[in-house]
Amino acid sequence: MAVDENRLTQFLDRFVADLGATVAAGNVVVGDRLGLYRAMKDGPLRPEELATKTGTAPRYVEEWLRGQAAGGYVEYGAETGQYWLTEEQAFALTDPEGAVFAPGAFELALGALRAQDRITEAFRTGDGVGWHEHDANVFSGCERAFKPWYSGSLIDAWLPALEGVVAKLKTGAVVADVGCGHGASTVLMAQAFPDSVFTGVDRHSPSIDRARERAVVNGLGDQVVFEVASAQDFGEGAFGFDLVTTFDCLHDMGDPLGAARHIRESLTPDGTWMIVEPYAGDNVTDNLNAVGRVYYSLSSFLCVPNALSQEGGYSLGAQAGEGAVRRLVLDAGFKGFRRVAETQFNIVYEARP
Repeated sequence: MAVDENRLTQFLDRFVADLGATVAAGNVVVGDRLGLYRAMKDGPLRPEELATKTGTAPRYVEEWLRGQAAGGYVEYGAETGQYWLTEEQAFALTDPEGAVFAPGAFELALGALRAQDRITEAFRTGDGVGWHEHDANVFSGCERAFKPWYSGSLIDAWLPALEGVVAKLKTGAVVADVGCGHGASTVLMAQAFPDSVFTGVDRHSPSIDRARERAVVNGLGDQVVFEVASAQDFGEGAFGFDLVTTFDCLHDMGDPLGAARHIRESLTPDGTWMIVEPYAGDNVTDNLNAVGRVYYSLSSFLCVPNALSQEGGYSLGAQAGEGAVRRLVLDAGFKGFRRVAETQFNIVYEARP
């Protein structure tokens, strides 16, 4: 086998970058949990100053800062020995309520990787691994990574893109948020539309417990209820939802067709299903990019294994694309389907009965 030295060098460069990023992920989570990034918002600091400010050990902080600077996550001044954050770095690293929060995504990724032994065996057997079998950081990281995206787009862009939905929400709509996790999306909508009522639904009981806590903390009272149920049987026979939402979860289901049929039956005749899914093209080549790489990698550890752990025979994966979602929606009996919004990470679809 003849090895091209230039191509080998290019591959090794990529390998070193990936290895550095993989190891650095833990350091990002450490920096978030110890408040190191947040403590740097006020201006340049030397390692010992940052350690004093955060109640941490200077030698650890010094090594952490050097690695962060090498990765471009903080800046370093050789003349002063100080480290600091640019406005852009601070925007992405310090605000869990902002439009982007990188530490949450790293927390999700590290939590998923803890299942590597289970996933390795699943590759051999073809068995599934349910979301409920994963490390707790998968659930907290998922909320912390996805909530900023929803906060930045859901109320101001995605819901207004749906035909007639905002008007209903303002006067009082009945909404089901299916696959709600910790309830971040449900709470955001409830806060924005106090005259509407919301039911958050998820199969994962601990997540529903956390969602109920969120509702209490935010003073939502009887406006929001959370129930443990699947997408195929939520509502306990109650129908007449004006809006049903699914955020980044349809592709995780073993029976998304059953879910789509149940959602259609649960809607009013002029109701709407808002489907938020990861950004993806219909062809593999459309997704051979940085965003696609993240989604495919997470999907092999989380989405496909979860779908294979359930009945239904589907395993769409996080990069299924618009064509697959459209076929599913139309097969479930919906008459209308259109793409209404998109971001770098998500595509939003509208389905009508």
